[in-house]
Amino acid sequence: MPRTTDGPDTRSSADTHGNPDTAPVRVAVIVGSTREGRFCPTAADWFAGRAETHAGVEVDVVDLAAARLPDTLVESSPLPAEVGALAPRIAAADAFVVVTPEYNHSFPAPLKTAVDWFFDEWRAKPVGFVSYGGVSGGLRAVEQLRLVFAELQATTVRSTVCFPNFWDRFDADGGWPRSPEGAEEAAADMLAQLTWWAHALRAHRGRVPYPA
Repeated sequence: MPRTTDGPDTRSSADTHGNPDTAPVRVAVIVGSTREGRFCPTAADWFAGRAETHAGVEVDVVDLAAARLPDTLVESSPLPAEVGALAPRIAAADAFVVVTPEYNHSFPAPLKTAVDWFFDEWRAKPVGFVSYGGVSGGLRAVEQLRLVFAELQATTVRSTVCFPNFWDRFDADGGWPRSPEGAEEAAADMLAQLTWWAHALRAHRGRVPYPA
């Protein structure tokens, strides 16, 4: 399955591919759990595979466990090396898909830390969600993330992909949904909305600076 190990070119996809109206949409898929034994990379890799088949999409998988962002946020310069290494990848993305579990009716603390390290990099860009959990499929975590990204002036799309009781939803190898049709349809719907917003917002950001 796809897995990005090196950061992409720090320029936007419009810069690297020409016309911003037709350039591929660069989607950063964020692996939002760092917990030992996590399922998150499985869900992220499955979704990244679906995204790579969607026309006009480029994928960068950002694993927060590998990023190792520090817990203590600082405003002094220079920023920690781990933050400086991840910032260009977040800035280069035209859109984001956050893959998150639900822990205690919310999303993981390392994911909040990662969100809080950045600001301008999220602004005026679309965000989608892939979630997993028990009966709720992680949707309570997603609803809280919508509030967080609204404060960052990002735009969340309505359609999501969720896996209730995820331990029963994937095959014995843990890499593929047992009944993929519904999940694949949801992923396609979300990608259609995500890329629509990504093209619209990227084009307008290029013409009119976003209000401070």
